[in-house]
Amino acid sequence: MANAQVILKEKIEGLGMEAEVVKVRAGYARNFLIPQGKAYEASRGNLRHVEALKVSRARRETEELAVAQDLATRIAKFKPKFTLSTGQGGKAFGSVTNMDIHRELEAAGIVIDRHAIELEKPVKKSGKTEVLVRVHPQVTATLVISVDAGDTEPKK
Repeated sequence: MANAQVILKEKIEGLGMEAEVVKVRAGYARNFLIPQGKAYEASRGNLRHVEALKVSRARRETEELAVAQDLATRIAKFKPKFTLSTGQGGKAFGSVTNMDIHRELEAAGIVIDRHAIELEKPVKKSGKTEVLVRVHPQVTATLVISVDAGDTEPKK
């Protein structure tokens, strides 16, 4: 089986990061990576350009990290409040899910992927709960949400 070496122009999930020299199947390189502009052929001339790509990658990664840290501080300062309706005996109807938290964050102008909110299970009790938000692979933020129990019973 023929393999080819290519230099990646961008991060490709499961393959490598920008400016890495990787071995792939020749057909994958010839038919997908190179025509789509995702990789260069690893020739002598192109290998010299790898250093320039590595410098741009390091600059981009530091910028992304700075933006993620700023976003993490904004998330940590935000204190959303939710109200759950309760019935007799204090039993809660409904729960607070990561979708509810995501909507509140977007309403406050904080745009993140909803899958970044790591909520083990929906919150069904009143009080304060800490929720972990993974903003960047190296940066996480702790969001404290308040859940209040309302006094209204759902209509039958």
